[in-house]
Amino acid sequence: MQTASHLPAIPLVWNDSLLLGYDPMDASHREFVEVVTALMNATDDQLGASLELVERHLLEHFNTEDRWMAETDYPARECHVNEHAAVLRSLLQVKELWSEGDAAIVRRFGSELCQWFPGHADYLDSALSHWMSKIRMGGKPVVVRRKLSFAEHSISETK
Repeated sequence: MQTASHLPAIPLVWNDSLLLGYDPMDASHREFVEVVTALMNATDDQLGASLELVERHLLEHFNTEDRWMAETDYPARECHVNEHAAVLRSLLQVKELWSEGDAAIVRRFGSELCQWFPGHADYLDSALSHWMSKIRMGGKPVVVRRKLSFAEHSISETK
């Protein structure tokens, strides 16, 4: 049985830097981190079930964001939807290779999701979060973040 000794150099961990200020999106993103982390930590025996959880989450997550964009006539919808579609195409390819017994591709997919997500959230999802907050609450979200590391705290104290 193989364990999770192949984690990416920088695992995906939920922290305040991932908060975007639109609560439904933040909740979905927290769940994304949980299911991808579970995939990355899965043993070979758990890999199939973990991949299924990731698939269910991605479908719900992306469908929800697509619905928000369609309902609110979000101007940058096409780019955002296209990126989601690319991830789902990758997922289908991974599932096919997994069905042929390739566990390594599933682990690589998890690692790629860990690398992809922060940039996607910072760029595409943060813009959508601002849009949704403006539409639903009349302004940009206010995000309060705790100090993210001791190093940041030390640097800010010396300035």
